[in-house]
Amino acid sequence: MGTSHPTVDAAAAAVENSPHLLPPPPFRIRRPALFLDLDGVLAPLAETPEAVVPHPRRTAALKAVADRFDGRVAIVSGRTLAEVDRISESALTAASGVHGLERRRPDGSVDRAEPAEGVRVAVEAFEAFAARVPGVIVEDKAVSAGLHFRQAPHAAAAATALARCLATDTGLVMQPGNAVIELKTPGTDKGTALTTFMQEPPFAGARPIMVGDDLTDEYGFRAAEALGGFGILVGPPRDTAARFGLSGVDEVLDWLERLEETE
Repeated sequence: MGTSHPTVDAAAAAVENSPHLLPPPPFRIRRPALFLDLDGVLAPLAETPEAVVPHPRRTAALKAVADRFDGRVAIVSGRTLAEVDRISESALTAASGVHGLERRRPDGSVDRAEPAEGVRVAVEAFEAFAARVPGVIVEDKAVSAGLHFRQAPHAAAAATALARCLATDTGLVMQPGNAVIELKTPGTDKGTALTTFMQEPPFAGARPIMVGDDLTDEYGFRAAEALGGFGILVGPPRDTAARFGLSGVDEVLDWLERLEETE
């Protein structure tokens, strides 16, 4: 990646959808609205969901960028809102959890989808699978069920096959992630969450920027692009709808902290 930071429009015209180019620093983006995934973007991936804990640098960076951008910053995560708040120390009011099935507006009001009946079926099936496979963890989010196999990578194929069968039987949406398979209530994703935020103040009329690392964030990348913004892929380059790339969590925080620079 280069070290120069061209303007957004010039970079977009020059590189198309290359995730190898560093994004322009925040101070050079005209009226940005930031949408940030949590795991793998703001916080390092961990062996278990609860092993991800608050960090003062992350909390300070989120508060500073929200203040600088007049509240046009939201965490958009697969985690529940309760988990988002725990890890971020409630640094932001605007947030979306469980791939858009929970969404909290900047005024603090919350929308939650009604869970599909099949979620209980999926939780029970996942728990039965986990009882047979050491290291597999089940996450019950009420509106979705997650099966984590980071500590049991050999179980990935069997976990995926189980989830695929359950999705067919229940009508739930299968959502692959980083060492996790999730079955969720249909109707939303990170792209729909971003789009809904962009219809409301203070986000309306801004340029959306989605920062994410895994396949669930591709919905957000495409939604941001459709609304005149762009995506930033965190981690190794791969086929993606994101235009720009950052190497990892530390580089994301470095990028967010570049608020007070001037040209």
